[in-house]
Amino acid sequence: MSRRWIQNPNRCADEYLDGIEDFIKFARRHNPGATRIRCPCRRCNNTLFESIENVGFHLVRNGMIETYSIWNLHGEQVDHASSSNAPRVDNVEPIVDPNDQVMGIIQDVFPFASTNINQEGEDDVPTPIDSAEFEQYEKLLKNANQELYPGCESVSVLTAIVELMHGKIKYRMSNLCFDYFLGVFKRMLPTDNCLPKDHKHAQKVLHGLGLGYEKIHACKNNCMLFYKEHETLDTCPICNESRFKMTSQNRTTKIPQKVMRYLPLKPRLQRLYMSTHTATNMRWHKEKRVDDDVMRHPADWEAWKEFDRTFPEFAADPRNVRLGLATDGFNPYGVLNQHHSTWPIFAFPYNLPPWKCMKKEYMMMTVLITEDPGRSIDVYLRPLVDELKDLWTNGVRMFDKSTGRMFTLRAAVMWTVNDFPAYAMVSGWSTKGYMACPVCKEDVTSGWHAGKVCYLGHRRWLLWDHEWREKDKEFDGNTERRLRPREWSGDEILEQLNRLDFAPFGKTVSRTRPSTHLNWTHKPMFFELPYWSKLKLRHNLDVMHVEKNVFDTLVGTILDIEGKTKDTIKARLDLERMGIRRGLWMNRDSDKARRDLAFFSMKPNDKKEFLKFVSSVKFPDGYASNIARCVNVDGGKFTGLKSHDCHVFMQRLLPVGIRHLLPEDVVKPIILLSSFLHKYDARDGSLARRGIACWSCQLSLDVSNRKASRRAEKKCTQQGEARRINCRGLGSI
Repeated sequence: MSRRWIQNPNRCADEYLDGIEDFIKFARRHNPGATRIRCPCRRCNNTLFESIENVGFHLVRNGMIETYSIWNLHGEQVDHASSSNAPRVDNVEPIVDPNDQVMGIIQDVFPFASTNINQEGEDDVPTPIDSAEFEQYEKLLKNANQELYPGCESVSVLTAIVELMHGKIKYRMSNLCFDYFLGVFKRMLPTDNCLPKDHKHAQKVLHGLGLGYEKIHACKNNCMLFYKEHETLDTCPICNESRFKMTSQNRTTKIPQKVMRYLPLKPRLQRLYMSTHTATNMRWHKEKRVDDDVMRHPADWEAWKEFDRTFPEFAADPRNVRLGLATDGFNPYGVLNQHHSTWPIFAFPYNLPPWKCMKKEYMMMTVLITEDPGRSIDVYLRPLVDELKDLWTNGVRMFDKSTGRMFTLRAAVMWTVNDFPAYAMVSGWSTKGYMACPVCKEDVTSGWHAGKVCYLGHRRWLLWDHEWREKDKEFDGNTERRLRPREWSGDEILEQLNRLDFAPFGKTVSRTRPSTHLNWTHKPMFFELPYWSKLKLRHNLDVMHVEKNVFDTLVGTILDIEGKTKDTIKARLDLERMGIRRGLWMNRDSDKARRDLAFFSMKPNDKKEFLKFVSSVKFPDGYASNIARCVNVDGGKFTGLKSHDCHVFMQRLLPVGIRHLLPEDVVKPIILLSSFLHKYDARDGSLARRGIACWSCQLSLDVSNRKASRRAEKKCTQQGEARRINCRGLGSI
């Protein structure tokens, strides 16, 4: 039986779905009467038991473990060439000694710590580690060989600490809770045990495994970091603010005003090459990616290809890492402190396959800022940019476990991914005011409409002969004859920034911006990277944030929700002033003006019907949150919708719920918008195959019944173009 389907990256392909059916039949045949079997998906990893039906869904959603080609945990014999009387492998989990696992971790971190090297200068011969690293290796080896208490041969000190710390992270245990249970365990064990007394001492033992972080003091006003040449200073040279808090004279240690956590990037990149499978996947973008006209991976983008043409020496080695950076603020305390926000900065490697590169297992947090830095984010980016410059110029020596050789790894940041406010922070161009567009810059078309700055020049980006260019009454009252704004290259932007003189960072510095600076607030620190000005694309917008903003505006308008609708009195008066959309002008009679309900807004009874429909919809487990809890039928509004809920609502529910409640000329554009977002969603291809109902025709597509699903799809696709928005024909990629 061929198992090539396991390696197929397209989990919507017929080959992959047929393979799942074969696996389910195989598991039923070799486990008669069993209702639950081990799930071989990438998340469960053959360690969790699931119902046979759920195993099928997991394999479609998560994919099967690529190395699980011999189904020995589901009844298959290991040796196919043996006789029929060969012993059958029991459906039990293999016994693995925890001490051996810990020793394997040490050997991964220090692959050649105890090897004598006689040759130097060859790529296939690893270089010896320095004395400090060897000292760390000896400490770990000592704890790995030391018994937890005299006579305990099954568990070592290091094994016990690793197991306990793993449970702490897995079940989200606080440090205080961990300290309590660690003390309880220590009292239960013999008095001469070697278990650490608290979390702090346990961390010291594991420090040699790497992946730690550095605490870097920062100025209270975000002026600078006490870093490198400023490390010994006690006051900020810009604002003269003290580095430390005022404490009592009896206190021996000083408390810093503000601390930034920096997690070095190099050891985290090294971990990617310590596993054979991960090291192989780091070359996927070059060796296994299908190079055609279909965009499946960032390597298919023109920006990636342009980078390869500009820096062929870097592109020659597929092991060199391409990184993306993302940042956003959140409040870790919920509603308890509305004024606090924490800003982590994440890096993610694009070398991996598309189904892995954005998984949380491979995302690396590099910087943790404890407040909103604003434009001073460049102050906190200093250690990261310094390390990125070194990774580009010098690289770092690294051991590739898949080939067994040392090599020099280099890394480059391809672009950043942020929402619009964070875009302004990392790009240096303010996204507020009349020149908020970072693409059009000073050539933007903006004006004051309905009490806010609006941007109405979007028709400039259409083709020259597009029919919308001639329509004036439907837009701003003017025909559009202008060409699209010019595209600024990175070198031109850098030349412009070098001519400007920016004020230093910090809260105490005046923020008055001269007119010559346009909307530039500062020169981004990323331009210190030698390749940054050569990139074709430097910053991206997070689609999920954009989709949520579009959803809030669209639903708030069609439901006429007060405070969220764009159909306001100011907007009606503005239309009247511009002389367009006469049907939406204010209705004046007897010296009074009133705003009638617009044709694109639902009537009260239709609004209740729509909200009842939304509250009745149920989603598969893990697909979306309970949206019914966010629906207020009597109040006629939604509350508490998260970004992913808006994403599901926009693509799945909205086209169905409005099609019989609003006019056709309103429904059709909304359906096309939902179809556009649905078509370019990276997860789109697997939705219909995961048992999701087809919302356009309410036909169930069940992965366990392939023939019925195909009949349902065929019936659905025969009902017209507008009714197959979410069906397989348009949804698959």
